[in-house]
Amino acid sequence: MADTADPRTEPVDPADWSCPVPLRDHPVVVMGHGGGGALSAELVEHLFVPAYGNEALAGLRDSAEVALGGARLAFSTDSYVVRPLFFPGGGIGDLAVNGTVNDLAMSGARAAFLSCAFIVEEGTEMSVVRRVAQAIGTAAAAADVEVVTGDTKVVEAGHGDGVYVNTAGIGLIPEGVDIRPHRAAPGDVVIVSGPVGQHGVAILSVREGLEFGAEVCSDTAPLGGLVQAMLAVTPDLHALRDPTRGGLAAALNEIAAASGTGVVLSERALPVPEAVASACGFLGLDPLYVANEGRLVAFVPREHADAVLAAMHAHPQGTEAAVIGECVADHPGTVVARTALGGTRVVDLPLGEQLPRIC
Repeated sequence: MADTADPRTEPVDPADWSCPVPLRDHPVVVMGHGGGGALSAELVEHLFVPAYGNEALAGLRDSAEVALGGARLAFSTDSYVVRPLFFPGGGIGDLAVNGTVNDLAMSGARAAFLSCAFIVEEGTEMSVVRRVAQAIGTAAAAADVEVVTGDTKVVEAGHGDGVYVNTAGIGLIPEGVDIRPHRAAPGDVVIVSGPVGQHGVAILSVREGLEFGAEVCSDTAPLGGLVQAMLAVTPDLHALRDPTRGGLAAALNEIAAASGTGVVLSERALPVPEAVASACGFLGLDPLYVANEGRLVAFVPREHADAVLAAMHAHPQGTEAAVIGECVADHPGTVVARTALGGTRVVDLPLGEQLPRIC
């Protein structure tokens, strides 16, 4: 009988560890379609992209790059339906400004103008609407962006949840800057700008009335200044993403899939605050999948990584930036993490969402 290799001793390719799932057939929308995971990706890829079909949309970036009058513009829009409206560290007003400003920044653009639309439920106290509007004005000033147009609609009582906000923004992309998820390449160093998981845990603590030994505040913040400081070191940043819905895991998987490269993380290097780690352990959550609203992940060519990291440390939004991994040629499109015990696990795209209504 011919010798047969024992499969237990054969090298294992992490790309083979996840089982491809066929497109899920949902006759109705479920909450997971808005969670930033696999269901969201399917909704966009199989419904919206074919319906709109254009080159700017096909890139599926945080903000679209469009040309107008010889200028390269970044253009983005987002809607905010977070519950509760106010939470430790911020509120829906901060999110509405910072979220759109940050989406523009992920293309390297400096945000210039925002629009802001309110959908208000009948019966909402005027003091609540005023508080949200004032927070938007304060956050816009802090981000050095102007709210120049808007809209207000009121829906019947019971047909909303207090206040929903939509913001759209435009900004200029500097000459020589080409930041796209497709540009991530083997050898790139993966850097996160600070501790992860704070926003999602902050929302959950207020919504569910939970305490985790110390108050966890949202990390909501504008990242435009941090990105400009990084670009001052080198315009050759390959990819940027702010890991909001779906957390760091979703952002890394999107970049890995778009670029056709593998990503290897070191779990020991992940900056997870003790209170966030405790909360996630108590609730059975993985900090990699918990939303952030003031963090970015960067794929930086290795020759520029030390200088970019130093520039991040010198900026208020990057003082705790850390190298968390690298981009590799192996297992293309797959993200894996080396555990503290020396093992390796696949960090897959989440199916739906762990924490609903976080932005």
